[in-house]
Amino acid sequence: MSTAPSPTVDTGDQQQPKNGFDRFFEITRRRSSVGAEVRGGVVTFVTMAYIVILNPIILSSGVDVDGNSLGFTQVAAVTALTAGVMTVLFGLVTRLPFAFAAGLGINSFLAVSVVGQVTWPEAMGLVVINGLIIVLLAATGLRRMIFDAVPIQLKLAITVGIGLFIAFIGFVDASFVTATGASSPPVGLGVNGSVATVPTLIFVFTLLLTGILVARKVKGGILIGLVSGTIVAVVVEAIWDIGPKFAGDEVNPGGWGLSVPELPASLVSIPDLSLIGDVDLVGSFQRIGVLAALMLVFTLVFTNFFDAMGTMTGLSKEAGLADAKGDFPRIKSALIVEGVGAVAGGYASASSNTVFIESGAGIGEGARTGFANVVTGALFLVAMFFTPLVSIVPSEVAASALVIVGALMMAQIRFIDFTDFSVLLPVFLAITVMPLTYSIANGIGAGFIAWVVVRSLSGKAKEIGPLLWIVAAGFVLYFARGPLEALLAG
Repeated sequence: MSTAPSPTVDTGDQQQPKNGFDRFFEITRRRSSVGAEVRGGVVTFVTMAYIVILNPIILSSGVDVDGNSLGFTQVAAVTALTAGVMTVLFGLVTRLPFAFAAGLGINSFLAVSVVGQVTWPEAMGLVVINGLIIVLLAATGLRRMIFDAVPIQLKLAITVGIGLFIAFIGFVDASFVTATGASSPPVGLGVNGSVATVPTLIFVFTLLLTGILVARKVKGGILIGLVSGTIVAVVVEAIWDIGPKFAGDEVNPGGWGLSVPELPASLVSIPDLSLIGDVDLVGSFQRIGVLAALMLVFTLVFTNFFDAMGTMTGLSKEAGLADAKGDFPRIKSALIVEGVGAVAGGYASASSNTVFIESGAGIGEGARTGFANVVTGALFLVAMFFTPLVSIVPSEVAASALVIVGALMMAQIRFIDFTDFSVLLPVFLAITVMPLTYSIANGIGAGFIAWVVVRSLSGKAKEIGPLLWIVAAGFVLYFARGPLEALLAG
């Protein structure tokens, strides 16, 4: 018999809302405070701020079929704008502390795979179409039906898998774990098996400091750790002039990753929003054919759909807002707004905007309501004008918060029933495939397919609803999309 967790939704206590603001965001009802929401919102922004730098790096590196590329500064501006608008919108509509920004899986897919076949406006048009489909699925209730069809054990596994995934992201961002370049082992510790660089040492320092603060239940522990680590990084850079890891064609293995922690010459810049509206909804279908374009849309929808579903499941469990079935407040609105994020991101040429797993850092700091989102979103909007200032926080410092949150999310594993191997194997695959393939959608797909196949052939076919069979079949197509695209192209 499966062991399900006790309901964790906070139905409120005897305290009454202090005012209309409190009542709207349900701050008292969720046993939070304005201070906790502000701290959580700031921490979420700090851990996500790297996207204002990383998204332009990824998107501007892609050269489309006509030889054109997106401008770095323009992408940085629309990245901050869409993240800010969608984060605030989600907070106001759903009252949940899940922040939005350009999804890393989809932006890489666009820059690497899509724009080699179409132009950037056409690629962003596909992103808009993807978002419209997701909004339609959510509005008709089909997306909620799929969400409800997922067994609680798989929902818990998704939470745990996301915890490992974001911890792995943190380790990689800090160069604590690096690619070896060999077939075996594919990854290793630091540089040649040693923690040999100053940025990685600062990551370790920030991680341990934050861990101590969280263990001692210090209010603002994660934020204090991030600020302290950043100050140390700025001082160290000023003394030793370590410099960036990548400078043109030169590589400095001991350098900082995404940004160098130094005070910029100019703190303010005027955002260039010229990319907004530069989309073509039909051009890709004319250029590469309907079937090939539909396959690209299919890939975008599956990645967007299940990455967001998994992320929201994990975050709601971590925030104590999910019930025993994994449902959380205003779930239909959340699923609709998430689809709107894809539309907005594509329309602004910032790539699909979706819920960010880094929101868990703010939740770990105490965020429980949409007011934390308002704080995070406002900071993103301000960041449009202070892009140089945002780059002060090095990825090595921000990575420490991701590892801390990953550890916190691992706690959900205690609710999973490991005595039934037909549960254990799908759960194991969902948890491990996420970090090992660097994709939430891949982990969910592996878990779904294994759940349907193993449990149905173990005499439990009657327990599997038809919708889960359909989703599993869809994931089979998702995993085989490479050969299918090649076949269609031929």
